[in-house]
Amino acid sequence: MPSSVSHPVDDPARPGHDLVVVANRLPVDSRTLPDGATEWVTSPGGLVTAMESVMRTVDSGAWVGWAGTPGQQPAPFEADGMSLYPVRLDQEEIERYYEGYSNATLWPLYHDVIVAPVFHRTWWDSYVTANRRFARTAAPTASEGGTIWVHDYQLQLVPRMIREDRADVRIGFFNHIPFPSVELFSQLPKRNQILRGLLGADLVGFQRESDAQNFLAAVRKLLGYHVDGQTISVPGLGAAPVREVVAQTFPISIDSTAVSALTEEPELRERAMQLRRDLGNPQHVVLGVDRLDYTKGIRHRLKAWGELLGDGSIDPRETVMIQVATPSRERVEAYQQLRDEVELIVGRINGDHSSIGRAAVSYQHRSFDRRDMTALFMAADVVLVTALRDGMNLVAKEYVASRPDLRGVLVLSEFAGAADELRAAVMVNPHDIDELKAAILRALALTDEEQEEAMRSLRHQVMENDVQAWAHDFLQRLEHSGAPDRGPKPTVRLSGEDITAPEDLDASLRTFARTPRILIATDFDGVLAPIVADRDAVAPDPTALATLRELSEMPGVAVALISGRALGDLDSHARMPSSVVLVGSHGAEVGALPPWMQAEVLDSAALSMTPEKDELLASITENLRRIARAHPGVEVELKPSAAVLHTRNARGRGSHNATESALEYAVTLPEVTVTPGKEVVEFSVVHTSKGAAIETLARASAADAWLYLGDDVTDETVFGRLEQADMGIKVGDGDTAASHRVAGTDEVVAVLARLAELRRES
Repeated sequence: MPSSVSHPVDDPARPGHDLVVVANRLPVDSRTLPDGATEWVTSPGGLVTAMESVMRTVDSGAWVGWAGTPGQQPAPFEADGMSLYPVRLDQEEIERYYEGYSNATLWPLYHDVIVAPVFHRTWWDSYVTANRRFARTAAPTASEGGTIWVHDYQLQLVPRMIREDRADVRIGFFNHIPFPSVELFSQLPKRNQILRGLLGADLVGFQRESDAQNFLAAVRKLLGYHVDGQTISVPGLGAAPVREVVAQTFPISIDSTAVSALTEEPELRERAMQLRRDLGNPQHVVLGVDRLDYTKGIRHRLKAWGELLGDGSIDPRETVMIQVATPSRERVEAYQQLRDEVELIVGRINGDHSSIGRAAVSYQHRSFDRRDMTALFMAADVVLVTALRDGMNLVAKEYVASRPDLRGVLVLSEFAGAADELRAAVMVNPHDIDELKAAILRALALTDEEQEEAMRSLRHQVMENDVQAWAHDFLQRLEHSGAPDRGPKPTVRLSGEDITAPEDLDASLRTFARTPRILIATDFDGVLAPIVADRDAVAPDPTALATLRELSEMPGVAVALISGRALGDLDSHARMPSSVVLVGSHGAEVGALPPWMQAEVLDSAALSMTPEKDELLASITENLRRIARAHPGVEVELKPSAAVLHTRNARGRGSHNATESALEYAVTLPEVTVTPGKEVVEFSVVHTSKGAAIETLARASAADAWLYLGDDVTDETVFGRLEQADMGIKVGDGDTAASHRVAGTDEVVAVLARLAELRRES
């Protein structure tokens, strides 16, 4: 992607994109020009290099990622025909989510603990928060039935978070780094949450077959899910249906045609020759190109090189080594230490073996652009890829693509993913310094005929299996994985915290009030009454209750309270007249109906308890009480047909941990409706919802339209059923399918008063 001045996205509300890529970083970095305009230039890194050409082939593509600087993110913009949606990260999140959990916890653990991973619970909290922000940015950008492709270890929770909002899209995840053995992965705190996050995808892709098998083994052992070959059966919460998730190998590649084409440019050919002249026209140039990372085996390589010079196997006047070490994660302590060690080793080698005007090791601690890097590859007789553990290593493939002359030798670690494909390379175990030294000497001694034979094989593999083929294979497999569910999750109408403009809300209320027969329904906690820690101390607004009573006496108006509270509990706190219908336990309990309401519409038989349901409820209650005992402050409420885990008063991290335990338990209950809410998880042995309840009440009251006020996740089952004449009012913030939003309970009082006023006038 060439540099370009950015342009804002013309219409953020336009229909979404067919393909949305979600990665930790945007594919560009910003640079301020002298005139104040912003120029965006391509970011370094394997993922950007791999995906850049793929995104060019998509009719409607978007990329969601962090813009690279802390603080407020820029607005969505377009660069080179791609829509870019920046995600905000503040400085503390960069330190905890990115430098901490991603790169000091996950990275070393996933790379076979070359460096010991560090575990901090606050890092995990930031990881969850950041992943949710990525998910909330990505979910609304995809078109109906579109595809969202999430990338890499920094965003392992995102697939599940997106699925919670967008059941209609296909979700893929690709892990660019290794996935550890189950024995290593089991050391990770919150390991099950990571697995469940990944299993939100329809397809989980890996670089090597061993990585896919490690993931399948972890799912089988730690979650206990059924695995058949590459297919995992993921149970839904309670009665939700089982989903199938596929784990498969897709070795990533490069835009090999573009790299190979660069070598035909006379300017680059001259640059490659000039590089050799600048080095004194040595007989051999040996090259290492890596991010400065402890997984790349740079220290092992330099140790072997130093010993070869020391024992006279290599003459520094005839053979020169270039080591490019691209700066990486320089705020992370392990990387600071590595840089110091590498520079110390290079200094020692050069001090012992360099001659005046020629260094034994030319050390370059900086980034090179693609053209300069291609020139380096063209100049190199041998490239050393000695990774101790690597998901793929695209340097190996870039070198091969840069050698249409069929010259050069690739020395390749057997622990790099590329080793599975590039079998004609000189293979080496970099942990064995003697073997590494022998491999370097063998590479330097290969004849032109031997080089040509090996490089011809390597180029066939790289040129035939380029990044476009990789992306095509992944997306084609994703297209045939899973089955998007277009029913349960409503489309988000309102996101974030923006309040409906007063004039717009009033206009909608005026239209609704003129409807001949209406149903007005509302949740209780968080709508008519502020949420409090002690459920028994709830204090509903007396003006709101009085207005509802007044509305219930008006001709053509039906009024109902629909709450998650048990019916008796709701009745004792609301104290409403018989003209107001009370619905408890999310619709499982219905109070007395006014005489004019058609009671026969309510199918009471479906709500009745049986001895089997009583026994199941008792078992659920005991298990929830066991969870509560393990987390002080957590409480269990028993309803006629449900048990509820309340975590609002939990101490410390108990709320999150108890909720996770409850959700893990939920997948073992195929006959139960499980409803997570605000610091509650309800287990109902009667299958119902607030949405089903309001539809039943609307039929029973013969309403032409209904209005509902709600604040909780459980209220989305109502908002998702809105028809054109209905009104849904979300109380508080959060993404919602409601058509309108007000700030809090004070505004609810005003809405009800205005509705009563308009109804009297109609």
